[in-house]
Amino acid sequence: MRDMGGVLRRRWYVMASLTLLGLLAGLHLHRSVPVEYESQSSIALLDSTAVAQLAPTFGNPLSNAGGSLVVTADVLIRTLSGADAARALRGLGVSDPYAVGFAAKASGPMLTLSVTGTDRAKVLEETNTLTVFAGEQLTALQAAAGVQPGYFVQTAPVVMPQTPVPLRKSRHQQVLAVVIAGTAAGFTLSFAAESVLTARRRRRAAAEPADGAPAAPGPAARAGGTAAHTGRDRRPRRHRGSRLDATALLSGYLALAFFIPSNLTLPGLGGVGTPANAYALLCLFWYLAGWLTGRIRPPAATRLPRTAMLLLALAVLGSYLANATRGSSQKEVLGADRGLIGLLVWVSLVVLATAGIHDRSRLDVLMRRMVVMGAAVAAIGFHDFFTATNIADGITLPGLQSSVPQIATLDRGSFTRPRSTTAQPLEFGGMLALLLPFAVQQALDPARRGLARWRRWTPVALMGGALPLTVSRTSIIGVLLVVLVMVPRWKPERRWAAIGLLCGAVAVFKVVIPGLIGTITALFASFLSNGDSSTQARTVKYGAIVPYLQERPLFGRGFGTFTPDLYFFTDNQYMLTLAETGLVGLAALLLLFLTGIHQGGAIRRLARTENDRELGQAFFASAVVALVISATFDSLSFPMFAGMFFLTLAAGGSHLGFLRRAAPQHPTVESPCPHTGPCPSTAPCPHGAPVRVPVP
Repeated sequence: MRDMGGVLRRRWYVMASLTLLGLLAGLHLHRSVPVEYESQSSIALLDSTAVAQLAPTFGNPLSNAGGSLVVTADVLIRTLSGADAARALRGLGVSDPYAVGFAAKASGPMLTLSVTGTDRAKVLEETNTLTVFAGEQLTALQAAAGVQPGYFVQTAPVVMPQTPVPLRKSRHQQVLAVVIAGTAAGFTLSFAAESVLTARRRRRAAAEPADGAPAAPGPAARAGGTAAHTGRDRRPRRHRGSRLDATALLSGYLALAFFIPSNLTLPGLGGVGTPANAYALLCLFWYLAGWLTGRIRPPAATRLPRTAMLLLALAVLGSYLANATRGSSQKEVLGADRGLIGLLVWVSLVVLATAGIHDRSRLDVLMRRMVVMGAAVAAIGFHDFFTATNIADGITLPGLQSSVPQIATLDRGSFTRPRSTTAQPLEFGGMLALLLPFAVQQALDPARRGLARWRRWTPVALMGGALPLTVSRTSIIGVLLVVLVMVPRWKPERRWAAIGLLCGAVAVFKVVIPGLIGTITALFASFLSNGDSSTQARTVKYGAIVPYLQERPLFGRGFGTFTPDLYFFTDNQYMLTLAETGLVGLAALLLLFLTGIHQGGAIRRLARTENDRELGQAFFASAVVALVISATFDSLSFPMFAGMFFLTLAAGGSHLGFLRRAAPQHPTVESPCPHTGPCPSTAPCPHGAPVRVPVP
């Protein structure tokens, strides 16, 4: 904070000029943009008294389509929201934006109609026109369906068109957005100017000795003078007593992600507005400030995860532009905006873990904290399963609201499926399957054998034991993948001990929780025989994606726009990616998964110790789990699973960077000595390479 304040003081002219420009632009906007007014009315649908029997013998098929007039109301809403209705209303003089939807907090077939415009009298007239037009459209729909007039559903005004009220809030939000944009631009350009000028001073200082003139030590040289004289690489200084680094920040993210229920979000942001995601965005700002001031530099050999994220970001931005060019609805525009926010959260996690952690021990601390907190979430899942409740339902925090209304415990067979602090049992099982390989690796770590066995193996028992409790094929597939990837690489004595332990665990579950193993077995049996209704419902939806893909094959309809309230659940991340970001987005997503798999294999190949080899296998197993189970549910739509996936992906890239920087360098003509450190220029090379003679 002190460095940031110094930069702002030195570049005050940039900050002051752009802030003043933002204030002037906001003042102009406040004066020039007219005030908008909104008028509303409400109508209710009333069934005919002539309805005596169900359709199709008698009655109205529209009113009986779903056993309730709510279905009829939904048909009317979709009709009024269509392009044909909009053209007809324009012909009647309704040129301002209008909206039709179910009335808030209404359990019956009640609709709210609203019109927004800048002319108060015209808005009121258009609301009257829209109210009458709604009744006419309902009559036309029933006439087209061949319904006898005696069976028509009628519209009855409940709230007549109201006197238009000014919408000053939206106007003030626009003005405030312009002022904030000017201030943010000034803040960012201040650091950009500081970075450019600092780089120019460094180049000038480096060029002066070549001209024969002694270089005056600048601030950077004075700060790193000791390191320069000792031959060590100068690293960013950290104030005495300060432990604020990327590991500490990411630990805060883990605590917020694990222990605040995923369904609690900031108002207006939907599922992406969790406190953990908001915190991750602040961490990204912290990293950018440190990078612009030169205090943080990405270490070598950690570029691969950031490159994969760059390709994914380009695909998402391409889909955002595709959404802007197709005349999408307001809900889809808001969904695309939320998608960009989610992308920035993922970028923050990858950048912080790969470019912000420069100490191997601090990365190990982060991985241990991730496992311990994940085990605590698994323990909450045990509570939910055996008490048939959900502890997260009783958690309320000021300023947060549930993004998933009316969350209730889910049952399968005679068992309650736990979700702990996640939004859904599938997310709970998928997240634990991602972290289970690291829990096993840490339990087997020779450096931790001094700890009591219960401390090392409790996370493994909690995570592995909680996975079958979800009564989900996704969880069982995740466990099997972890076993198939990790166990064959172990020594025979450990391998057979693990197989015996797994068989014993199955027997324990069969005795302690009667019927659980049978229910899980029946799930897979119905899946293999194609007799499972859940599987059939999912596969039917795969064909429904094809028309959307054919319409926009490259960049899709827009990342974050294919929401269930507008379309349908996909329950498959790859299908959802095809619909939202097209073939380009699918290729970027697959590249992301393959990057994690490659990193795990590379860590294992470069490892010099058994612990590092097992760590590489854990990263490999976690990436394989993410690749496979993403075909069983829309994994990246859930904030906790997505956060853990990108964090483990970035941690794998950081670990690989540490191993590559410590690996011996291959000899070249310029550097014939193959060892890692530089040979003295005058002494014989201890590794047998030719002596390097200093160049005069």
